[in-house]
Amino acid sequence: QVQLAESGGGLVQAGGSLRLSCVVSGRAASDVDMGWFRQAAGKEREVVARFSRISGRTYYPDAVKGRITISIDVAKNTQHLQMNSLKPEDTAVYYCAARVIGCEANECLLPGQYDYWGQGTQVTVSS
Repeated sequence: QVQLAESGGGLVQAGGSLRLSCVVSGRAASDVDMGWFRQAAGKEREVVARFSRISGRTYYPDAVKGRITISIDVAKNTQHLQMNSLKPEDTAVYYCAARVIGCEANECLLPGQYDYWGQGTQVTVSS
């Protein structure tokens, strides 16, 4: 059983930065396939970052590429999502999600493909 606990959301001005954290319990953080998703009001949940446990590679969609980075703190069994140059359109609830069976970084981009979810954390970017 994997449990995920998120933290790090908040209110930030456009151009600012936030770092979200997802503490992994039940497995090593480097041994789970992780997806980071966001869901803005009235919109579908969408992927913003992927970490593949079978290749160690990451994937970022064009909307966030160059502004968002996944990192893993092995000692704290935590994955981080560093978000820079934030824009008002990045405002959403952000979720980390995990699946035990690995897939390539540019695969498993849909919410339904994940087994475990964090509780979500609100990110609000003001203009």
